[in-house]
Amino acid sequence: MDKFFEAELRQSIRDVENFPKQGIIFKDLTTVFKNARLLEKLTDELFEFYRTKGITKVAGVESRGFVLGSVLAVKLKAGFIPIRKPGKLPAETLRKEYTLEYGIDAVEIHKDAIDKDDIVLLHDDLLATGGTSRAAYDLITASHAKNVYVNFIVELVFLKGRAKFGPGIDIFSLIKFDS
Repeated sequence: MDKFFEAELRQSIRDVENFPKQGIIFKDLTTVFKNARLLEKLTDELFEFYRTKGITKVAGVESRGFVLGSVLAVKLKAGFIPIRKPGKLPAETLRKEYTLEYGIDAVEIHKDAIDKDDIVLLHDDLLATGGTSRAAYDLITASHAKNVYVNFIVELVFLKGRAKFGPGIDIFSLIKFDS
């Protein structure tokens, strides 16, 4: 990635203090998404990274993963799969629960979303502690995808979310924050 673009991208990400709870500094990418030029460049960067991987489906995690996930699906000539919170998908689903520091949550995917020959790109905007992303990954692998790639725009390295995935899982983050 071009260093000037990376610097501009980093500067465009808004820090929101005490969201969603006291003591958290939320990395808000909506400030990137609203800038047409940055959105296009970001999409192009991710497309170039994945264009030769044979992606047949892009799975976006609710809700910010839908933004670039659907755009990447179009550019990669792949289908798009929404991974949502419980009760939001209309047909039969697979469900995966995961633990949060303050309780339990879950994500769901349609049972018929993925075929055994699919090569899936799991996309979300940000990797923090990794609970939601790992649950989404588990849903995709439970659907017997042929291969799965995992992508984030931003990774908060200090929260060690990547460790939830373990070795051997192909994870790519465009920007990493160490603190």
